[in-house]
Amino acid sequence: MLARLQDPIVAIATAPGRGAVGIVRASGRDLSALIAAVCGRALSPRVASYGPLRDATGAAIDQGLAIHFPAPHSYTGEDVLELQAHGGPVVLQLLLARCLQALPGARLADPGEFTQRAYLNDKLDLAQAEAVADLIDASTEAAARSAARSLDGAFSAEVGALAERILRLRILVEATLDFPEEEIDFLERADARGQLDAIDAALRATLARARQGALLREGLRVVLAGQPNVGKSSLLNALAGAELAIVTAIPGTTRDRVAETIQIEGVPLHVVDTAGLRGEHEASDEIERIGIGRSWQAIREADAVIVLHDLTRLGDAGYQAADARIAAELPAAVPLLQVYNKRDACGPLPPLPDGAIALSARSGAGLADLRQALLAQAGWQATPEGLFIARARHVDALRRAAGHLQQAQAHARQRDAALDLLAEDLRLAHDALGEISGATSADELLGQIFSRFCIGK
Repeated sequence: MLARLQDPIVAIATAPGRGAVGIVRASGRDLSALIAAVCGRALSPRVASYGPLRDATGAAIDQGLAIHFPAPHSYTGEDVLELQAHGGPVVLQLLLARCLQALPGARLADPGEFTQRAYLNDKLDLAQAEAVADLIDASTEAAARSAARSLDGAFSAEVGALAERILRLRILVEATLDFPEEEIDFLERADARGQLDAIDAALRATLARARQGALLREGLRVVLAGQPNVGKSSLLNALAGAELAIVTAIPGTTRDRVAETIQIEGVPLHVVDTAGLRGEHEASDEIERIGIGRSWQAIREADAVIVLHDLTRLGDAGYQAADARIAAELPAAVPLLQVYNKRDACGPLPPLPDGAIALSARSGAGLADLRQALLAQAGWQATPEGLFIARARHVDALRRAAGHLQQAQAHARQRDAALDLLAEDLRLAHDALGEISGATSADELLGQIFSRFCIGK
């Protein structure tokens, strides 16, 4: 692995397909031979130079821009060369092949290897490196802005400040353990309890913001479920603001899952419309039976399920019995939102269960209430500007750090405080926070993170 990280690497850094501009990027310890071969002259550092980009015979592959970023003032911390040419696939492949030929020992970059080298060369910490991918993958404006803040180091700085406070407290505890003859009343003079309480409060505030940031990144998977013809497809279309699913009065029109990602206040919601639920013997054919099976699978995998009911059929005993059978089969672990559709066609509203929402997918009445209920179900809280993006592993690390601090508080409150246990709890909390920046990350974790990047990044 270490040997491969010494190799010069080359990759196309723009998306596949045709475009106005395409970029080929190279990184390595010394790119002077590559610059001379492709550009035919030395380049001024960090200045875009226009001219021919040459093949092995000296003929121009294309006219374009070349920018040289000498180490260590580059994205990766190594010498970096970016060649900007017309964005045709053939042109870029020719430039890529020329770079591999002209640069001794060069190879194609692995996914995420440019960013991995930036991390290993201390240009970014691990949370910032992940924010690069999150910024590229952002599905909403709020997610993009939050990822940009994480890339700028806002999240890392906040976690680093917490880790530093824990470390200072840990040093005091360790010093007391090392020099017991001084007979210093550590807990009183250093205000260990007060420091612990303050650190715990700050960490929990960071954890709450990280949960919000993780929600911005991951979104919420919401499944529309219910009997045939209750308006699931109409509701999907209403939420999405587009005709995505076919809507007819014929039961069983939706045979398979139809998914769409929408956003509410910047939070992405992955809404899945499913085939209407009914017994296998009631399905019209094998295709519908398969669709119903997939509906139940989607329900089990959901973060939340909107159980849709038809207000115009509540007086139908058969309909009510079928609803009861569906309710009995719904998984207890999945949060449910009871929604009653066709409000525009039912006259006065009958009594509904507590927390239920009545709406009309056709007219849009009640949709605002449903959107707010979905945000509440997701745990979203109105957050001021400055939120940072976060991942599930960040939230997990913060939770573990908070758990270790709780243990430390318990030991500190004991009459004869067990300082060795207190020191160990502080060490574990500090190590958990270090996982976020990469200070205590395992090689396997690094491999998983960077392998999910695109090739040229």
